[in-house]
This record gives sequence, C-alpha cells and structure tokens, in this order.
Amino acid sequence: MNIVSIFNDVIGPVMRGPSSSHCAAALRIGRLARDLMDGEISEVLVEFDREGSLPTTHDSQGSDMGLFGGLLGWEADDERLPESAKALAEAGIKLRIETVDVGDPHPNTYRLTLMNSRETHSLIAISTGGGMMEVLSIDGVELHMDGGYHETLIWAPKGAEAHFEADEVIVHDLSNAQLIQVKSDRFVGSDESFTTKRLSPVLPVPSRKNLRVPFTSCADMLKHNGAQNTPLWQLAIEYERARGSFTEREVIEKMLTIVRILRKSIASGIAGTSYEDRVLHHQSGRFAEMMNAGRLLDGGALNRIILYVTALMEMKSSMGVIVAAPTAGACAALPGAVIAMAETMSHDEEDMAKAMLAAGLIGVFIATRWTFAAEVGGCQAEGGSAASMAAAALVTLAGGSRDQAIAAASMAFQSMLGLICDPIANRVEAPCLGKNVMAASNALSCANMALASFDPLIPLDEVIDAAKSVADRMPREHRCTSLGGLAVTPTSHEIEKRLANLKKGCGSCACH
Repeated sequence: MNIVSIFNDVIGPVMRGPSSSHCAAALRIGRLARDLMDGEISEVLVEFDREGSLPTTHDSQGSDMGLFGGLLGWEADDERLPESAKALAEAGIKLRIETVDVGDPHPNTYRLTLMNSRETHSLIAISTGGGMMEVLSIDGVELHMDGGYHETLIWAPKGAEAHFEADEVIVHDLSNAQLIQVKSDRFVGSDESFTTKRLSPVLPVPSRKNLRVPFTSCADMLKHNGAQNTPLWQLAIEYERARGSFTEREVIEKMLTIVRILRKSIASGIAGTSYEDRVLHHQSGRFAEMMNAGRLLDGGALNRIILYVTALMEMKSSMGVIVAAPTAGACAALPGAVIAMAETMSHDEEDMAKAMLAAGLIGVFIATRWTFAAEVGGCQAEGGSAASMAAAALVTLAGGSRDQAIAAASMAFQSMLGLICDPIANRVEAPCLGKNVMAASNALSCANMALASFDPLIPLDEVIDAAKSVADRMPREHRCTSLGGLAVTPTSHEIEKRLANLKKGCGSCACH
C-alpha cells in the first residue's frame, strides 16, 4: 500500500491547469516517459480507452497540456504549459491520439508508445487523483511506480547479477531475459552491456525503505493519541515527520511556503485575470468592490471567504499558479476558507500553516481509504473532501479540540455525499466555482456546529467508506466524463461550441 504524504497526495502539487488529476498527473506520467526514452522522443502514440473519462476530457481539462509538458521535461507550474502542444511540435515530436476499446478498469488510463530512431517503448499509467499517478507496466511488464523513488530499470540475461544496495530490487521474469527494477534514493550502476533506463522521482516527498507512520485512519489516530487530545495540527506534524523523515520545523516551513504561494495567488486573482479558452470572466474583483463598499448582504467572514475562493478559482481558470488542495478542481475551498478566516481573526501565516496541516491529516485519512479523483468518485471526492478538510482547519483556527475538528470534518463530508461532477462546456470552471463556495460555506457552518458540541453521529472513517460506496453505484456519466448533469444541457453544448470556434480563431465567443 502506498503510504500517503500530506505534501504528495493531499496539499499539492503547486501547478497550473484546470485539473490536477488530468494536468498534473499527466505531466508526471510524461516526465517518467521522457526518462524512459533518455529524453529523446521523435514520435508518441497516446491511446485512451473508449469507456474511460479521457476521450471526452483530455483536451479541455488539461491532460494534453500536462502530458506534452511532461514529455518536454517541464515542471507542473511552468508558465509555458498552455503552449505545450505548440512546443511539442516545434521540438519535432510527432503525436497521435487515438481512442481504443481495451476495457481499462481505471477511467484515467494513459497508454503511451514512444519512439525514436533507436528504440520503441510502451508505458501504461493511471491518474489516481490530486496529481498522483501510478505506472502499471513498461513494455508489457507489469510493475509499480508511484514517482517516489529513483527507479533504475536493467534489461539483463536470465541469471544476471541482481544484488544492489537499494530499498527494493524486483526481478521481472521475461521469456528469454529478465527486467531488474531497482528502487532507491539514488540511481545504481549496471553492466554497460545491459540496456539500462533511469527514471527520476516526480514527487516532492520521496519514498524510502521500511517506511512507517504512526496511524493511517482516524480510528487508529484516536487510539494512538488516546486521552491526550493533542491538537490535530500537531498530530499532522507527527505523521508527516514519520512519513518524510522531517523535523517539526521542516514540516511547518513546507506548509508556510504553500500558504505564501496561495496568498499571492489570491491577490493576483482579485486584481484581475484573463484567458481566452474560458467559460467565466473575471468576477471576484467586482465582488471585492461591492464588499468593501458595504453593498453586499452581511455575511461577516463568509463574504471574505467567498471572495478568496472565487479569486483562486479564477486563477486556476486563467492558468495561474495554484495549489491542488486536495485537487485543482477543488483547489479553492480549503485555502480560501483558512486564509480568509485567519485574516479576519488577525492570525498570522504560521497559524494558517497549522490549520492547513490539520486539514492535510484529514486528507490523509480520505486518500488512504479512498480517492480524490472525481473520475472515480464524482465531485463528492473533490468538493466533499475539501469541505471536510476545511471544516477541521477552521476548528483548528478557532482553538478547538482534536475531537471537535474531527466532528466538523465528519459533518461537512456527510453533507456532500452523492455530489456529481458535471463540468459545463467540458471546462473545470462551473459548477465547480459554486461547489467550491458551497464547500467552504459548509465547512464554516460545520466548524461552528462542532465548536458548539453538535454530535456528528457517524465516525469520519465510516463517512469516507459511505462516500466510496455511493461512488461505486454512481453512473459513469456523473463522474467527470462531461456526459451527464449540467454538462449535457443545451446551453453547455452551445458554450462549448463557441469556445471551440474561438480556438479556431473566429472570435465569436460572447463569454469574453
């Protein structure tokens, strides 16, 4: 089992693009594919299963942008990402994208065939949500890579030496040879006569041998902590110190860096954003004007939360820098709520970081048991998770107890079970904007209820399991395929047509 990290799986990556499960994960897959070819690629065939989510979403939701950027060796926050298709062509890399009938069990499956003048390799990988990914096979050999190790692949004759100083050495038996997979914190050497490939890690927190964490579920954490009632942010630090081999200060500093990125993005979003291929124009600036002039209904701190949430969503839609928290589609609810409320309460950035860490630990419990991917779980996996995490964070800002933070997280998630993912015009903007605002508002309500000792009734772990059970029964059309809900309304189709014409240069889109 992959052991979740707050900074790998929950709060991050720092990125550009409309969707982390599409753009950031695809970029990481592309980076590994590039390494498989020693950085020399002349042709790429990309295949998507007809019954998956990607045939209808790979262009508009950022899979192409991310994958091409990864094949070029770029980072997830590279400002050139919107032009990655053009850059790929300028690099002389020929591209084909095809839809196939292969029955892939995961909806976000990438099948890549990569060629240059000397060799051809294939790679199959999946996006698992929030920017995380997993390589399932290389050249038809089933294996596992999550991007946390330096991976050395050695094609060698049967019986060749397979002893290395490494975290793990796996020998895959081939018909007349063997593939030796070496996982380590550095690349290993090999016989020069053997074909060797070195795939660099793509995650910020590396994997390592004999990795142990103090708990992986909410129930385990409560048992571990007992009657001490340690604040959730401190338990998050304990967890991440074990997961990443960090000091307490290093964990806080990592989250402080993220908080500062988010505050800068909020300010940029309010100041104004623009992007051609976009459903909604800049609106948060007008909200700020109305709020500052006292011309909105009195929502107290909630109005500042709404402002910050909408500003972050507009940054995402304009390809600005955001943090997937836990995903790009749900990137605004948690940080918008935390930063706005902290400012209202005159808290500093370290308090914000601690609240975000508390949220991150709730996210660990969700990611360990389930997923953040809307393609698997609908928007309850994204917006529901964000609301749950934000509720715990807000209780933490208020100085609430461990158990109150968990109660708030449970209540907020309960309120969002069954939420579908139906992006209008196949863009991750609306109803995502409203769902992020709803998630943040829900989080605030549940935080206050928990502080007043409302009973959540259902333990958090059971709520997560219930959400997974709901997702298992949710129609494919309602899980981020653009085949159901608001995505198939006549107006949605009309907006999509106008945007397609705009991309062709007709300039007729009335949305801009």
